[in-house]
Amino acid sequence: MLASLLAAVQRGVAVRLVYNVAHPGPIPVPPPPATVPEAIEALPVPTRGVAGVPDLMHHKIVVRDGESVWTGSTNWTDDSWSRQENVIVTVASQPIAYAYKLAFEQLWTSGEVEHSGNVDPRPEQVDGAQVRAWFCPEHGEALAHRVAKAIGKAGERVRIASPVLSSGPILATLVEALNEKRSSIAGVIDDTQVDEVFSQWQTNGVSAWKIPLLRRVLEEGEFSGKVSTQWTPSSLHDFMHAKVVVADDTSFAGSFNFSRSGERNAENVLEIRDRAVADRLAAYVDEIRDRYPKATPPG
Repeated sequence: MLASLLAAVQRGVAVRLVYNVAHPGPIPVPPPPATVPEAIEALPVPTRGVAGVPDLMHHKIVVRDGESVWTGSTNWTDDSWSRQENVIVTVASQPIAYAYKLAFEQLWTSGEVEHSGNVDPRPEQVDGAQVRAWFCPEHGEALAHRVAKAIGKAGERVRIASPVLSSGPILATLVEALNEKRSSIAGVIDDTQVDEVFSQWQTNGVSAWKIPLLRRVLEEGEFSGKVSTQWTPSSLHDFMHAKVVVADDTSFAGSFNFSRSGERNAENVLEIRDRAVADRLAAYVDEIRDRYPKATPPG
């Protein structure tokens, strides 16, 4: 990645880079990769560090020539490319690229997460598929409800890959769908990180009401769990890191963990209504799911 970026600069391409800057406070779950600001600032390109206040600058995007977008769950780290499950989506569309450019400019201009993502999720036609670009935190709660609505309407299949699952609307809708046996519901999570979420909920009290919901989803849905390495700054970062929901023919893929904290981060998600894309992503979720044992909520 670094070599390609420097090669583009040498060709005369105008490159700008926004990155997350760590700040004092509780470590989120899942934790972000460590950033060395001095190394990034030494690059021969304009850069802007965005402090994760109150939450993370969590985008992983490239907008190229105002015509195409590269996005997904993959951080630009060695472990992300070699140790983690991730999803990358590329879209060749000027309107979608323009939406991403607007979101980038908000972060570049303000340097703040809190008021970014103020870009309407307008539907665009891309090669026969309907595509919407969603941005958080401005549309975080609306996005969570949008995903929940798609899950609630699904009559064939729901497939989920997410390190953690802690969004209230999504958990509630999953439990309702399981109760009514509307569709096949299956997925994969990061077992180590989900255990940490249960622990946080038990101690903070505020989110304790979600514990029986998540336990029900993991126990009664067909969910697998990857036992990853416990996070430390210097540990191997081998998380299950893909972030995908497929509900029948509609897919949601991007940087967004399907979590309450994800709603408040600077995030992006592509909503894609297309059978072929949904089939491909659902097959990938099932492929990951088959690698790991049944998810095991803490006793």
